Amino acid sequence: MKALYPGSFDPPHLGHLDLIRRAAAQVDHLVVGVALNPDKQSLLSVDQRVALLAALGRELGNVSAVAYQGATVTFAKTQKCTVLVRGLRNAADLDAEFGMAQVNRANGLDTLFLVADAAQQHLSSRLVKLVGAAGLSLDALVPPAVLAVVTPIFARKPG
Repeated sequence: MKALYPGSFDPPHLGHLDLIRRAAAQVDHLVVGVALNPDKQSLLSVDQRVALLAALGRELGNVSAVAYQGATVTFAKTQKCTVLVRGLRNAADLDAEFGMAQVNRANGLDTLFLVADAAQQHLSSRLVKLVGAAGLSLDALVPPAVLAVVTPIFARKPG
């Protein structure tokens, strides 16, 4: 089975990496789809995000990272994925994801929901950006490779 884990991953954090590892253990191949939204101001370029996630994929062996733009279900089909992976941190996430899962199912794509590890339920890319912008430590939020990339970015931004 080939699955797609889509997201903006801007930046990738420890919650994303936990879900990637857990999903990769359940499928033959996991495609991490890095969504490109040209209307959104990103902290990291799509190429940086793909490179960071691809490095993890090489470590795991059955994970690849690919940038995409447009409808996720269309991208999943081009990648020959039959399952979509989504993480759930809380009931609000399920509320937000449930309707989209129904739409995806109607288009031939099942959704595999993975509940976030309790230690990472609070994590979001938005939180990482807020903490980084405040000049606080990101050590407990992002892996070392991401920390090395985002630290200089936050150091350049006016507080």
